[in-house]
Amino acid sequence: MGQKLVGILLNAAMHRGVPRLKTGQESLESYEEAAAAYGLTPCFLKLSDIDTKSGYSIAYVNGPNGYRSAVIPTPDVIHNRAIYDPGSRGVERLLRSGVQVYNTCNRYGKDQIHGLLEQNEGLRGLLPVTSAGLSGLKEMMDSYSDLILKPCRGSIGQGVMRLSQNSPGHWTWSYLPGGSNSWASTAVYQDALPRALRARLASAPYLVQERIPLAELGGRPFDLRVTVQRGWGGEWQVTGLFAKRAAPGGFVSNIARGGEALDPTFALEQAFSGAAAAGIRMSVLAHSLSVARELEKSLPGLADIGLDMGITGKGRIYFIECNGRDQRYGFRKAGLTGTWKESYRKPMAYARYLLDRPARHNSY
Repeated sequence: MGQKLVGILLNAAMHRGVPRLKTGQESLESYEEAAAAYGLTPCFLKLSDIDTKSGYSIAYVNGPNGYRSAVIPTPDVIHNRAIYDPGSRGVERLLRSGVQVYNTCNRYGKDQIHGLLEQNEGLRGLLPVTSAGLSGLKEMMDSYSDLILKPCRGSIGQGVMRLSQNSPGHWTWSYLPGGSNSWASTAVYQDALPRALRARLASAPYLVQERIPLAELGGRPFDLRVTVQRGWGGEWQVTGLFAKRAAPGGFVSNIARGGEALDPTFALEQAFSGAAAAGIRMSVLAHSLSVARELEKSLPGLADIGLDMGITGKGRIYFIECNGRDQRYGFRKAGLTGTWKESYRKPMAYARYLLDRPARHNSY
């Protein structure tokens, strides 16, 4: 196939850590192994080091003395692992110069994703009942006794709150105080919501959703993270999935908030009978592929996402949210090392596919 360059675009802070091998949860070794399998050499870039006029960039490339900065021809294909707002001028310049950037934008609002999926009649049944803002909260409190409030642009569970009804008009508000990792709970009255809660809803767009009564393990709710990626051939494939169980006493399953990553077969078979567990798993995989295919219609360059899918104790499946920059380390924490490695191979396979099909430039 011939050795070619593939770019891995990182945020500036992570990019600084490359020569010291300090890149958080991103595995440089896994990128190297995955790229080599497809005849590729990975180079690690940040946006400000890419000169679209000259066609050259400064990047970190691995060599005998480790990662060193070098001037290279800008790769024809770049996998975006940085976070930029939609319509980033730097990314737009890259695209106009002819570079193929996949996962072009990887930070989408939860309201945007919900709205896109709601347009597909076949997927509406996967969506929790949803409203928005303070007015939406007041309406939802009239109809549901357990609510989750999510900032539209939050990640890793930041800013998520819960309101649960104790009796008519009397609720418990659960939240993380600023700088704390311990949940706090406050009694609130429906007709006199506290100023602090109203201030949070006024400070940023929030979704208000019915709380899904998730299946539990040991009294702790869990959901599934499904990694869906394009690989060789360009088609969507499910790379794998793992279960995320909330911390004791918690209601969010994010690993960064104390959640635990588990083997999905173990989790499902503990919560359901063997036959039911197998059927739920197959349905989750099929629904995840349908979600990815629907989102790609409206989100250009989408190629590597993590979907959170919830299952109720009765086996009903819900879509919870889409993660545009999938944190793959959950596979490793769940003991699924082979799948963790595969989650790096798939994007490199897709890069090779794009490089070998330049005529498909405008349809990736």
